[in-house]
Amino acid sequence: MSRKKRIPTVAECASQFEEPALPMTREEMDARGWDELDVLLISGDAYVDHPSFGTPLLGRWLVQHGFRVGIIAQPKWQDTSDITVMGRPRLFTGVSAGTVDSMLAHNTAFKKRRQDDQYTPGGRAGARPDRACVVYTNLVRQAFPGTPVVIGGVEASLRRATHYCFWTDKLRRSILLDSKADLLVYGMGELAALEIARRLDADPPGLTYTKETLHGIPGTAFALPSLAALKKADYAPQTEDDLVVLPSHENILAEPKALMKATLSLERQAFQGVRWAAEECGNRLIAIAPPARLLNTEEMDLLYSLPYTRMAHPVYTEVIPAARMIQFSVTSHRGCAGSCSFCSITMHQGRTITSRSGDSIRKEVETITEHPQWNGSITDVGGPTANMWGSYCADDPTTCKRADCLTPNPCKHFKTNEAEQVALLDSIRDMEGVKHLRISSGVRYDMAEDGGDYVKSLVNDYVGGQLKIAPEHMSDKVLKLMRKPKFEKFEKFLNLFQQQSCDAGKEQYVIPYLISAFPGCTDDDMRELSAWLKQRNWKPQQVQCFIPTPGIVATAMFYAGVDQYMRPIEVARDQKARLRQHHILMPDHGKPIGRPKAREFKRGRKTASSGRR
Repeated sequence: MSRKKRIPTVAECASQFEEPALPMTREEMDARGWDELDVLLISGDAYVDHPSFGTPLLGRWLVQHGFRVGIIAQPKWQDTSDITVMGRPRLFTGVSAGTVDSMLAHNTAFKKRRQDDQYTPGGRAGARPDRACVVYTNLVRQAFPGTPVVIGGVEASLRRATHYCFWTDKLRRSILLDSKADLLVYGMGELAALEIARRLDADPPGLTYTKETLHGIPGTAFALPSLAALKKADYAPQTEDDLVVLPSHENILAEPKALMKATLSLERQAFQGVRWAAEECGNRLIAIAPPARLLNTEEMDLLYSLPYTRMAHPVYTEVIPAARMIQFSVTSHRGCAGSCSFCSITMHQGRTITSRSGDSIRKEVETITEHPQWNGSITDVGGPTANMWGSYCADDPTTCKRADCLTPNPCKHFKTNEAEQVALLDSIRDMEGVKHLRISSGVRYDMAEDGGDYVKSLVNDYVGGQLKIAPEHMSDKVLKLMRKPKFEKFEKFLNLFQQQSCDAGKEQYVIPYLISAFPGCTDDDMRELSAWLKQRNWKPQQVQCFIPTPGIVATAMFYAGVDQYMRPIEVARDQKARLRQHHILMPDHGKPIGRPKAREFKRGRKTASSGRR
């Protein structure tokens, strides 16, 4: 009688790695022979030593470059006892709310408190505070007076200037001012963090350190007394064309449309990567340096080859849901050429695609197959969009005037190579020890070539029965505001997917992601979408009521009631209107939903369907 193989515990697995997790305690520091830390990183997430988690990734990166780094994960915020367990860091403390903005982690689209947190042991809510960057920074100030504090991650990155807070329905000034941190890092942060550590190593705090030591680093924001002070600095923008002055905080308070102007200016800065931005707030100036350059392929390969254990830290005794989901996933690239107005990816990772080499990705998979918890399945090879690996701009992206590389139609300078993507996936699938390979990060259907190798390969080998696709809506008016392609492109891809599945003799489903109550969307638009779904006997399970998160164009639309061209649009602002639109698609919202019926294409073989049953 066969016995099920016992899965090793976290502690057993950790003992098998030459390089353990980064320290969280003084005892773990001692085991490494460290008498002090150079850098302390604090995160609102539990510590999962995986490259999909930003804090561990930055920690490994800094250690690779010779710095001693420790991590404090989800400290209690009633006192400083958790913050001080490894002592004062020699150089600086880095603070992040975690992988998700803390307000979004705690609150739903309908302003209800969430009951779970996927980044916490046991999935329990409440392990991080609201506005975690602000709270954690204040704790560090109490624990280590005089030590530089740098905030970063998604929460800080998207709140670097004046922003709208949906949960309080108010404008808030830059989180840099509210937290009183010395510096804010926006974007992915590896190069900025390394430059911060190197500057402070050469000019240690407590000796000759001043805040000006950190000013001017690409990919950072900092406070100055005035615009004149920025123009006099040795790192100042060289010409007037190198600086965009945003509407002041007070101007945005007085005129809501000014938030749209500021957001579009920051978007252009993030996309083109060459200009300074500055925003006045009271008697202070937020100076936003140009974005850090993107990592090149060699640097990306190094970053993802570092010795991550791909497990939660051994201190945890309960499962961290997010860690289980991504344990054997592989990041192949960063950035997204799509620039959807409701998405923060391009504001954080950039619009330019930066890809790892195929050899690096295959090497990572080879390492994964030797993991003591390996189950034979690679759950994903992708990034923000799976089928953008290897894509590039054949023109100069710094001079591009487009807001989106794909909408309304793909730019002629945006180049992809489906054959190389398929060859990469096939080579991973055929590696020894790999039983299954799935693509779960979603694909851009408007990039798929008609009858091309990529769709055929997905259907035959990598879908696993269900494919995530995000049409978001069907109204061309709403899709234009979203910066999404016309609905006819989704229908074209859907027919192609159905045909390919049928030809392959497979019953497979498209799982559509939809958005309700988007700015510019009316009840009639939602009814039109509902009617389209009913014609196909689809009962959607992936409908998200639009959440106006900080720093994105769609949030400026929601707040100001205008599109990006300053034309008035209808906005469902109050909760009653938002719920009404949502219930048009989800009348049983909050109740268990059965599997919907699917339209079936029968061609004498197995049935191919386009919806979940």
